[in-house]
Amino acid sequence: MQSRYLDDTVAYDGSQLRAHWILRHCGIAGDAIVAFRGPCDVTLVEMADLADVDGPGIAGSDMLHFLAERFDDSLATAMLRQRLLTCIAAETLRELGVEVRRDGDDLYVGDGKLSISIATRSLVSTLIHFAMNVSSDGVPVRAAALQDLGVNPRALADRVLERVVAEESSLIAARAKVRAKGEAR
Repeated sequence: MQSRYLDDTVAYDGSQLRAHWILRHCGIAGDAIVAFRGPCDVTLVEMADLADVDGPGIAGSDMLHFLAERFDDSLATAMLRQRLLTCIAAETLRELGVEVRRDGDDLYVGDGKLSISIATRSLVSTLIHFAMNVSSDGVPVRAAALQDLGVNPRALADRVLERVVAEESSLIAARAKVRAKGEAR
């Protein structure tokens, strides 16, 4: 799996959660995860989570986004990877002294929601979007934000990207060394 931090600001509206967006915008072919900063305002037509359609909306003036694409077709596996990404982000924040808790695929600090997240499928791949508020401005729910927690978004992104790639490499290595049950020595 390849990773990259994008220096350009990207205004996330949900349309980025598409097959080959990373290839078209970043030149990375294959399994990849990218991180970037930018505002968020997901339009109704782009909402992948049906639970959000009648909700307060998905928005924020400044967020740290992670967008991943894998060329497999299991939505259940994508959802597990989404939760692994959430756990990696939480673990990294805890190492920085942030008291964060995970509830499913979301992170909270106190009673403020720090993150948004979704996993879905395209015709050729699975896709994950995970983002954390850098600022609480424009967030339509009670929010926590990285700037209020004293967390440098770029440093956090670099560490999370590094850990996601390491986990994926470790999974591939572990899978390759497993012998089938009953297989002769």
